[in-house]
Amino acid sequence: MAWAPQSRRTLGRDLIAGATLWGLVVPEGMAYASMAGMPAEAGLYTIMISLVVYAFLGTSRQLVVVATSATAALTASTVAALGPADTAEYVAFAAGLVLLVGVLFLVAGFLRLGFVAQFLSRPVMDGFIVGLAIFVAVGQLHKLFGVEKGEGNSPQLLWYTLSELGQTNVWTLGVAVASLAALFLLPRVAPRFPTGLLVLAVAIVMSNLLDLAGQHGVEVVGELPQGLPDVGVPVVSAAELLVLLPAAAGILLVAYSEALAIAQAFARRHDYQIDPNQELIAYGGANLASGAVGGLVACGGMSGSAVNDGAGARSQISGITAAILGMVTVVALTPLFTALPEATLAALIIHAVSRMMRPQNLQAVYRLSRTEFYLGLVALFGVILIDVLTGLMLAMVASLLLVIYRSSRASVVAVGALPNTHGAFGALVRHPNAVVIPGVLVLRLDAPMYYANASANEEEMKRLVQTTQPPVRSVIFDPEVQHELDVTSIEMITEVVEWMHDRDVEVYVVTTHSDLTKTAERAGLVALFGQDHVMTSLDAALDRVGR
Repeated sequence: MAWAPQSRRTLGRDLIAGATLWGLVVPEGMAYASMAGMPAEAGLYTIMISLVVYAFLGTSRQLVVVATSATAALTASTVAALGPADTAEYVAFAAGLVLLVGVLFLVAGFLRLGFVAQFLSRPVMDGFIVGLAIFVAVGQLHKLFGVEKGEGNSPQLLWYTLSELGQTNVWTLGVAVASLAALFLLPRVAPRFPTGLLVLAVAIVMSNLLDLAGQHGVEVVGELPQGLPDVGVPVVSAAELLVLLPAAAGILLVAYSEALAIAQAFARRHDYQIDPNQELIAYGGANLASGAVGGLVACGGMSGSAVNDGAGARSQISGITAAILGMVTVVALTPLFTALPEATLAALIIHAVSRMMRPQNLQAVYRLSRTEFYLGLVALFGVILIDVLTGLMLAMVASLLLVIYRSSRASVVAVGALPNTHGAFGALVRHPNAVVIPGVLVLRLDAPMYYANASANEEEMKRLVQTTQPPVRSVIFDPEVQHELDVTSIEMITEVVEWMHDRDVEVYVVTTHSDLTKTAERAGLVALFGQDHVMTSLDAALDRVGR
């Protein structure tokens, strides 16, 4: 159980880690609420509910499940696209989106779809995340200068902000510069200190002392509701939920792939296992609870999890502790945040997303795979030049195209015996010194064959038979990685074997998979090969053709 303390000694460390975590997630939660276009208290509601739900349902001992910058930005772009008439409708749409994400997480968990994160390639995700960080940072720049926000994509927003610099509020800019300097410089001096909470506290104190809102026109958060939130279901029509569904699915993929990677990294570090399907259920429960109280989309975040682990957390007791302190904040401390400058919140957001801007990841991809690098750029510029949701869709389509492209290529290769080994075989294109029997062509599948690559494999088999010298008299087909056959593959094998028979080429097949053999018998392939041409090992087949 992830919530159970490992020992009395670790319990004390968990409690300290929880208090440290609270110092981080409170300012970040308020900042992410602002990023999502939600009231600041929505971030606090998320903290007090999602951490507890995940503690009892999740399988990671260090993962911190709260709002993240990526999900907050996706929420803002998704809800804004619906054109809500007022703040109340915006909040209702956002709550509906959170609940929908929770339902999708639960469905995916019960269907055991924990493998879905594998379909978003890391390079494409890197490009999307960098684009998202730029999108968020540009969207916050107007708050640093105290000017109006423009409309359009990131370049248009940036240009509008630059054109308005003549209207800069000097006091707002001063608050922003001081906040950013503290956020970026203090961690170098005191890395374990809750810098975000300190910046928040100092900004509130100075705002009150100098009356920044009343005397100098600095925008502040304003009055926040005090007390526990109401529990309920937002009024959102079925048609509106249907419109939100694609975005909810995209948010699930992005949030889950990021959270699972973080959870597995900490699990490897501390030597325990993560259950991907149970994680889906845990995120589902956390988001249903968050949506019911007007919170944000919750999933595992890197910054909070890293702070939690660094502070000594060894169980989810730290998360429960932070949630309890979050509840105390909601019940008794919200009046303190009334004078918090919006420029400080913007600085917190920019500091948070700066950790997402890792262009060096794409540079590494460029050196290894140009194809994946360009797909990453598609996702990056999709976010910057169009919008977040479109960029997300492009990232998903790019990942799927990459999967399709790779799986559609021929997976059959000609192999030979590797010298100075005990029965090892290697592809002739990679091992030209491999030993072959003249007139015998050994074909092996390096990846499973299915309808998408059946045609490519057919063409490659025929090409190898036609180009191999001396002329081929026997073909041994070794589908060692194949465990099942679809209809298209069966039809392709039938056509190729008949084509070889027409050219007086004997065909042998090696199979040790009973299910594969049964399918081949039902499809008539065994009869086509001939029972005496179905071999149980490659060595037996080679002996048969006269090795």
